[in-house]
Amino acid sequence: MDALSAALPNRAPLLTEDILFSLGEHADGHEDPYAAEGQAVIPPIYQTANFRFPNTASLRRALSDEYGSHLYTRGNNPTTELLRQKLAALEGAEDALVFASGVAAVSAAVLSTVKSGDHVVCVRDPYPWTAWLLRDWLPRFGVTHSFVDGTSVSAIQEAFQPNTRLVMLESPNSFWFDLQDLEAIAALAGAIDCATVVDNSYASPLLQNPLAMGIDLVVHSASKYLNGHGDLVAGVVCGSSKRIRKMYREEFQGLGGILAPHEAWLMLRGLRTLGIRMERIGKTASILVERLALDPRVHRVHYPFHPSHPQHALALRQMKGPSGQFSIELATEDPTITEAFCDALRHFQLAVSWGGFESLVIPAIAKSADHPSPALVRFCAGLEHPDTLWADLLQALDQVEMPAMSRNK
Repeated sequence: MDALSAALPNRAPLLTEDILFSLGEHADGHEDPYAAEGQAVIPPIYQTANFRFPNTASLRRALSDEYGSHLYTRGNNPTTELLRQKLAALEGAEDALVFASGVAAVSAAVLSTVKSGDHVVCVRDPYPWTAWLLRDWLPRFGVTHSFVDGTSVSAIQEAFQPNTRLVMLESPNSFWFDLQDLEAIAALAGAIDCATVVDNSYASPLLQNPLAMGIDLVVHSASKYLNGHGDLVAGVVCGSSKRIRKMYREEFQGLGGILAPHEAWLMLRGLRTLGIRMERIGKTASILVERLALDPRVHRVHYPFHPSHPQHALALRQMKGPSGQFSIELATEDPTITEAFCDALRHFQLAVSWGGFESLVIPAIAKSADHPSPALVRFCAGLEHPDTLWADLLQALDQVEMPAMSRNK
């Protein structure tokens, strides 16, 4: 039984579609006290910092179990609690916590698993702020790290040290869309009592469920697909009740990076369309990648669900379908041509984040030492018609001069 079904009495287990559309239900099965009759179709926002109690006995109970009570919104709130239950159910987790940003969620997940003297193995080229946390901040407190090629299970295993306590994954990662074999890595880490955390933002819970493959904690930048409207910043961590309760007592309440009730309500709204959004953007991205792969002005495409991707078979095995983000390398070595191409686009907006209803583009301005490429451009397909987006790509390609390069696909 999933977490949400357990919270709603006398209900059959919910399918994914039911979880997305059952947003009028209150987690405790009680009627909305603000509704004149019955229950509100849309859950209200409990926009309050504080909660009152009828007597000192009930206050004492809440103080003794803030995790399971509504005492103060920094700890628990009915709106954020409903969102937690929905997200946990989508990921197949026992529980979840929601944070003020994806970075806050990643930081809480990492900090909850390491202490001074520990070592972390992380995939190379992670999200920049994940890299900053491991490279610049945690060493101040005696936590060391190794960045390794996550496409190689043996490379991760070889990076293990006697004090390795965390493997930080990001599958697929951004720009290059490297994958990790989550099941194999989880098994290796479990054998040495090492925790595993994976950033699942690219796939969303609809396309990949790492917990079912043995991963301990799953994080999302919920600003992306989970919200899907580009109007809030949030993060989520999903995992076992034991790990989430520990994180609640320490990193969540202690550091205070909570999500406000209004943002939680907005994300509940965004989740209603998660299924149809992911289906549409996945189809659109696949169409665009197929066409771009045939254009001589495109040297290479990077997309897990395109046959040219070196880990295409792994993507088919551990993901349920295509997502909306992909990259291309233009047939040029001149970064000014790459930037001119991006500037010529009209429907693809130039912006750093992704996952909303609009299509976005950004060049890899910050080059990676591991994967230098002045011609790399990342796209995120939105909800526009694929023919509209394809016409935009063609007109931008037509405006820049690029010699056709030999393909390496």
